[in-house]
Amino acid sequence: MQVGMIGLGRMGANMAQRLQQGGHEALGYDPVPEARAQLAAEGVESVDTLEALAQALQAPRVLWMMVPAGAPVDATISALQPLLAPGDIVIDGGNSFYKDSQRRADALRGQGIAYLDVGTSGGVWGLTEGYSLMVGGDAGASARLSPLFEALAPAPDRGWGHVGPSGAGHYAKMIHNGIEYGMMQAYAEGFAILQRRADLVPDIAGLAELWRHGSVVRSWLLDLTAQALAGNPGLDGIAPYVPDSGEGRWTVAEAIELDVAAPVITQSLIERLRSRDGEAFADKLLSAMRGAFGGHGVKPAGPAGPGAT
Repeated sequence: MQVGMIGLGRMGANMAQRLQQGGHEALGYDPVPEARAQLAAEGVESVDTLEALAQALQAPRVLWMMVPAGAPVDATISALQPLLAPGDIVIDGGNSFYKDSQRRADALRGQGIAYLDVGTSGGVWGLTEGYSLMVGGDAGASARLSPLFEALAPAPDRGWGHVGPSGAGHYAKMIHNGIEYGMMQAYAEGFAILQRRADLVPDIAGLAELWRHGSVVRSWLLDLTAQALAGNPGLDGIAPYVPDSGEGRWTVAEAIELDVAAPVITQSLIERLRSRDGEAFADKLLSAMRGAFGGHGVKPAGPAGPGAT
C-alpha cells in the first residue's frame, strides 16, 4: 500500500521506515528540511510540500499525521482539506484529545473522507520492536488499512486492533498513558527507597536486572529502568524535572467526570507537577507553619539551595 507520512520526528520517521521495510510505499513530508534529508538517508523518499505529497499518492489516498496534538493537527487538516477527495483516509497517530478527534471526524465525514484516530505506543523502540496501535473510527476504513497496521505492529496478528468508533483510539491511548504514569511512579518510588539503603542493597542496578526475570513486577518499563541504572547508577546529569504531554491530565479529568476513583494516576500526575517547582513555595510555607506553631527550626536557603536566585 501507499501511505503519506506527515511529520518526520522521532515517531513519524521510524514508522515510515518500518512501513517501507514491511513492503509498503511510504512517502514523507515535514516542513523541516533536515528531517526530510534524514529520512531520505534511510531510504524513504520525502517531498517538501503537502501539495506534492497529495499529488504523489494514488487515489484513494492514505495520509498519516504524526504531529503535535492541538492546533498543529487542526492546521494540518485545514491545509490538507482542499487537496483531498472522497474516499481518502486521514489518520491522526499522535496523542490528540479524543473529543478533538470526534470533532475532526465529523467535519471530514461530510466530505466523504474517513478519519481514523490511532493511538500509537512504542516510542523510539517501535522501529525494531513494533508499535501498539489502538484504532478508532470507521470499521470499514480500519479494515481497508489492516495491511499497514499489521506491518507497524509487533506481529500481524497482535498488537493492533479496531477498538471502537471515532475518538476510541485516542481515548484508549489516553488511559494507556495514565496507567503508564502510575507504573512509572511506583518504580521510581521503590528504587528511591532502595537507593537510601545502599548499606543493605548496594547494587540496585543489579537488583533491577534480577527482577526482569521471573518477578511479578517485570515489564518493559522495568527493562528500560534496568538499562538506565546499568549505564548510570547514580543518574548523574539528570535533572529531577518530569514533563507531561497531557494524557495524564486528561485521564484524571475523565476519572473525575465519570466519578471513578483513580488515586494512583492522579498522584503520579501531581508528582510530575511537583518536580517542576524550582521555588517549592508550598514546602517553604510548610516549614514556616511548623516554625510558627511548634517553634521548630527553619532551615535557611543556601546560596545554591532551594529558593536561591
